[in-house]
Amino acid sequence: MLRPNWAANDGATAASGNPEVRRNSDVDDAALLDAYSGAVIGALERVAPAVTFIEVVGPARAAARGRRGEQASGSGFLFTPDGYLLTNSHVVNGSDEITVRLNDDTRFHADLVGDDPDSDLAVLRIGHPSALPYVEFGDSARLKVGQVAIAIGNPLGYSKTVTTGVVSALGRTLRAKSGRLMHDVIQTDAALNPGNSGGPLVDSRGRVIGVNTAMIPQAQAICFATGINTAKWVIGQLFAHGRVRRAYIGVSGATVPIATRVVRHFSLPGNTAVHVADVVAGSPAALAGVQTGDRMVALDGIRINGIDGLQRTLEASLIGRECELQLLRRSSVIKTTIRPIEMPLHRADGK
Repeated sequence: MLRPNWAANDGATAASGNPEVRRNSDVDDAALLDAYSGAVIGALERVAPAVTFIEVVGPARAAARGRRGEQASGSGFLFTPDGYLLTNSHVVNGSDEITVRLNDDTRFHADLVGDDPDSDLAVLRIGHPSALPYVEFGDSARLKVGQVAIAIGNPLGYSKTVTTGVVSALGRTLRAKSGRLMHDVIQTDAALNPGNSGGPLVDSRGRVIGVNTAMIPQAQAICFATGINTAKWVIGQLFAHGRVRRAYIGVSGATVPIATRVVRHFSLPGNTAVHVADVVAGSPAALAGVQTGDRMVALDGIRINGIDGLQRTLEASLIGRECELQLLRRSSVIKTTIRPIEMPLHRADGK
């Protein structure tokens, strides 16, 4: 009886019967493993000296006045030789005291340079008598799904912990604790745990491609990092202004659908809009004549497809500039001119 000769078994049969082929196969596998290990080790040698352990002391509870506040920890990394480092906003936000422990276990008090809860990023600075090791930034816009990703940090207080994986997906969105949507987030399967927050996600050349931010506790290997290009922009804003400047028009609302017949009749750019639930008195929206019940369709020629889209559109370039606002009011479309202002600090959760 003839038996099929499976192509997938040819190599295995030959290798098992030929010692020379088996030895070559083992050498090839070892070489591949050594190349991967070498890339990870090389990246760590370049980055690990700049990774820090961050300890924070929060405000004491009212019932425990006079006692030391609640303690927490996270990760961070130096990006300049004179002591500036990057971490997550949620690691240091609201803290009374911040201590940074360097790779050689020396400790320094850290000052908060700036904090942006909307991107979950913060910049700290420590004083040091000499130049410090620092990381090299990569370019998160050039990432490819499947490329190696290495996370370094202090999960659950275990300092200098390394995990590896790949870039699982790009262009994800993630809700910050402030309520705003974070865009262009990197998904990775490099394991993250509480305490990894603020640590670097690096490529095989040791260049930082993201800031480790969050994981999904109920899932396995679904973790997220803020892209380093976003971090570069935030750092520039914090250095220049001490905060991230965003535009503000003074409305609150929700995403609502628009009937297909209405979209076709008025040739609207999309079938969703922002329903205006409230207009702040004296705000740019109030001065522009926006009314409760209006549906915002477009701003400055950009379609408004929902509340998150409106937040993303309200960037610093619109501050103080006259823009055209397109509204759907009852059975008509109207256009008005609006001049956004800089978002007041006490309205950091508004639009």
